[in-house]
Amino acid sequence: MYVFFRGEWVDENKAALGISDLSIQRGYGVFDFFRVRDGVLVYVEDHLERFFHSARIMHLPVPHSKEELRRILLELTEKNGVTEAGVKMILTGGYSPDGYEIANPNLIIIQHAMKAPEAKPMQIITHEYVRDFPEAKTINYTAGIWLLQKLKEAKADEALYVKNGEASEFPRSNFFIVTKDNVLKTAARNVLKGVTRDKVLQLAKLHYKAEEGIVTAEEIRHAKEAFLTSSSKRILPIVSIDGRATGHGKPGEITMHLLKLLREFEDAYIETRR
Repeated sequence: MYVFFRGEWVDENKAALGISDLSIQRGYGVFDFFRVRDGVLVYVEDHLERFFHSARIMHLPVPHSKEELRRILLELTEKNGVTEAGVKMILTGGYSPDGYEIANPNLIIIQHAMKAPEAKPMQIITHEYVRDFPEAKTINYTAGIWLLQKLKEAKADEALYVKNGEASEFPRSNFFIVTKDNVLKTAARNVLKGVTRDKVLQLAKLHYKAEEGIVTAEEIRHAKEAFLTSSSKRILPIVSIDGRATGHGKPGEITMHLLKLLREFEDAYIETRR
């Protein structure tokens, strides 16, 4: 597999980042991730927009324009010949002269084979936390990785971040609930606004009442349905939170309807770009 590494095409086994890079020294950098399906870069325009947005927040200049990056991404897919894949763009803090100051960022783009996501029911727990710079997709996943042991002990799949009684997001995905009145709600602040999250909101508003705002712990306890969204997972139904069944403890009707709509929307997107 080829990777795009600091302006060059390199064999993935030969790509090596220097130890003075801020991603290693301080965990500083941003990234974005999206899927390739049937050789098509899924929602690439949205992901490039978010990548540049994250970079601006973290004061990291991107060494290529959006159009240049798009061409590089297409070339990467052609070189590797993997039609079903995940692609990750990483922008690091660069080779810092003192291990603290931002330098010229290093851009790394990698690709790996990836199967289509399945709608596996999820059991989740809550954890008191809110990310630093939540509107940026940074490489700092310390809390999420630290929580893996807690998830294993709780026999749960994911941890939902909650702070002062207000839910925000998962380490790698967004969170939705469906209220008793069939209103879809998702957090508007302290979250990374995912590309799939935005597509789901667009589709949901055509059929239901959908809101961005505050999602309280009390609303979560009484939710009729709940689900998470991400580029790698699409929509996954949540059947229990902190050991308590959500709704009837099985994937909800609205959740599965939205998954069907999202699949159809993605199919249409792919078809117009073959």
